[in-house]
Amino acid sequence: MKIGIPKEIKNNENRVAMTPAGVVTLTNAGHEVYIQKGAGLGSSFTDEDYIAAGAKIVDTAEEAWSQELVLKVKEPIESEYKYFYEGQILFTYLHLAPEYELTQALLDKKVIGIAYETVQLPNRALPLLTPMSEVAGKMSVQIGAHHLEKLNGGNGILLGGVPGVPRGKVTIIGGGVAGTNAARVAIGMGADVTIIELNPDRLRQLEDIFGSSVKTLISNPYNIAESVKQSDLVISSVLIPGARAPKLVTEEMVKQMKPGSVIVDIAIDQGGSTEITANNPTSHDKPTFEKYGVLHYAVPNIPGAVPRTSTIALTNVTVPYALQIANKGYKQACLENEALKKGLNTLNGYVVYKAVADEQQREYVFADTLLQD
Repeated sequence: MKIGIPKEIKNNENRVAMTPAGVVTLTNAGHEVYIQKGAGLGSSFTDEDYIAAGAKIVDTAEEAWSQELVLKVKEPIESEYKYFYEGQILFTYLHLAPEYELTQALLDKKVIGIAYETVQLPNRALPLLTPMSEVAGKMSVQIGAHHLEKLNGGNGILLGGVPGVPRGKVTIIGGGVAGTNAARVAIGMGADVTIIELNPDRLRQLEDIFGSSVKTLISNPYNIAESVKQSDLVISSVLIPGARAPKLVTEEMVKQMKPGSVIVDIAIDQGGSTEITANNPTSHDKPTFEKYGVLHYAVPNIPGAVPRTSTIALTNVTVPYALQIANKGYKQACLENEALKKGLNTLNGYVVYKAVADEQQREYVFADTLLQD
């Protein structure tokens, strides 16, 4: 199969969909890999590195996009829709629930859209989302600590405090992969950490992991409101696979927060999980905005700030699935691998992922019906 890897063009997105090591795996299996010139530079991979791994360098995005299977990191933006064509296989993060225009473009061109974030194992784990959730979770605390500094608009709190001075209060909403990694870093910095989670069994697991280093609360509007009001840093990391994130932090809750507090919305790429950030995504160029005296950070591609780590971590998990698609074709690969089949979001001009169809009020078609035609 001919595989194309275009350069990412989202604001300050320095990741690339494949490392040279990943290219070796694909080319050793007999596939051809075409990488747009300079695509790996943001992650410190040179064109020469890719050539040595067996890839071919192409000068333009159009050449990379014209291949049978296109691997990316972030969802395509409007200027890339012109590269879509019928039967093209696109394997990337799509986050379609809040992206009506992107979904329509994929449907119009009958692109086979396979989303990293909805590939799901029988135990409900999301293997292609996990490494980026780990990165985003760990970074969220670094980001919050940075913006709590007075010179960056915060209230001048040091999360770990010092003897005789209270520690900063951190509330983490969502106890999944991102939330757990955020907690690890916040605890390591010495903060006063509370995790709010809907699943009581997960709360027990978190107490087993962290012991008395964290406080745990069941997720409900009262607990969220009380904890948010007392916090210096709120990290919202809730996730419903493929669906728009629920708005758990309301505008009224934010009004009760201390001036100079910080909110980091990790779920912004799924539409945002606070009422204020939901319609106001930010970028690495201008990562925050202030409302009601609170700093809001809502960058959809947080891991893009540490592209070397993120690219290697992402390739580690995507290559085996990309190899299955390339070796067997997408139909056979999806029929043989239930986890990969759950990654299908668009197929033959239809939405085949129910959460996306429900959010956008579109017709939902069962993927198996189309795969077995």
